[in-house]
Amino acid sequence: MSADGHGELRVALSTEEAVVAFGADLARVMSPGTTLYLHGELGAGKTTLTRGIARGLGHRGAVKSPTYTLVEPYLDLPTPLYHFDLYRLGDPEELEYLGIRDYFDGGAVVVVEWPERGGEFLPQPDMEIRLMVDGAGRDLQLVAHSDTGEACLAGLRAVLREGAT
Repeated sequence: MSADGHGELRVALSTEEAVVAFGADLARVMSPGTTLYLHGELGAGKTTLTRGIARGLGHRGAVKSPTYTLVEPYLDLPTPLYHFDLYRLGDPEELEYLGIRDYFDGGAVVVVEWPERGGEFLPQPDMEIRLMVDGAGRDLQLVAHSDTGEACLAGLRAVLREGAT
């Protein structure tokens, strides 16, 4: 783990279980209304990280990628979660018909995989996370874009320091 300047954090995770655990830690430091954009090639672990976030928010069931439905809502949580996967999005304008703006109302955590496919129809995220494959592990680069994102990074740094002691 190394912090690279203000607003950025890099984390190396060696296993899928570590990615899930990190997602759970991330969920515990997020506030309602936090928006995360996940970047990475196919198989990089975006849905695995989202599974951890859902677990950290209290979800106990399966977490699947909403590749064909575009969004999977988890509304039975103290802080609801909307998980978007835009990989198969044909045209960014489809998001307008989906009522995309309603999902970013401030009450839920919103995680978007493949956000670059949403174009101008998506708001600025609080934080972007790039997942890169490193053998069996994953390297994550987290970059904050708002005060909410900065607060998440500060919380994660504290959690990571506690885990190192």
